[in-house]
Amino acid sequence: MRHLLAFIFLLSTLAAQKLTLGAGPYIQTQPYKGVDEIVVPSPVIFYEESIFYVRWTRFGAYFAGSKGDEFSWGASITAQPRTFGYKPGTSAELSGMQERKSSFEGGVALSLQYGTTYVEFTALTDIIARHENFLYKTTLGDQYKIADLTLYPSLLLTYQSQPFVEYYYGIKAEEAAPSRAAFTPKEGISYGAECYISYPITKSVSAFFNAKFETLPTDAANSFVTDEKLIFSGLLSLLYTLEWE
Repeated sequence: MRHLLAFIFLLSTLAAQKLTLGAGPYIQTQPYKGVDEIVVPSPVIFYEESIFYVRWTRFGAYFAGSKGDEFSWGASITAQPRTFGYKPGTSAELSGMQERKSSFEGGVALSLQYGTTYVEFTALTDIIARHENFLYKTTLGDQYKIADLTLYPSLLLTYQSQPFVEYYYGIKAEEAAPSRAAFTPKEGISYGAECYISYPITKSVSAFFNAKFETLPTDAANSFVTDEKLIFSGLLSLLYTLEWE
């Protein structure tokens, strides 16, 4: 997602420090029956230095890494919020279901770049005891210039552990109803694609756009509580960048 853009900034301008600030509307669809999409104002912060970083809503600290002329890598501890779930009574179809809450995840990340091609591996788990989940995500992307536009397209592959899929898409025995049988989904794989687009307006101000889609794992898509197989999200923001030596 948003996670690798600032890493690219770091690899290309490690000697300089940048602080990029902005805000804009963030929209995310929900796959649950009768549940409206999430629309919230989102701050946008990108900051990189030799140890600490902030990348949109994700932050972390490097504990190893190296920068070369062609190949660079960095390993870090990292954490990020997860905006997802629903409340009881959100829709008639979900009546009698218990709340599924947003959460906060933490773990480790390994980022690699060769030329303009980059890959990141992350391993995350819930750190506020919503569920005992594990997510393993691989992101593969590149950077392209088209006139004044800079594009960062990427492909996403995420393994979602069984406790994660069960928490967000399962139906407990006490939640079962005549029209809704208990359901314990299995672990699964989610596929997706994402693109960041940056357009300079002035030397310090730029327009920033993000679009992303991800599939639901097979069992999640077959759950009674869902009626969509894809999750879409996007952000439109103005960014202001400060840079110093």
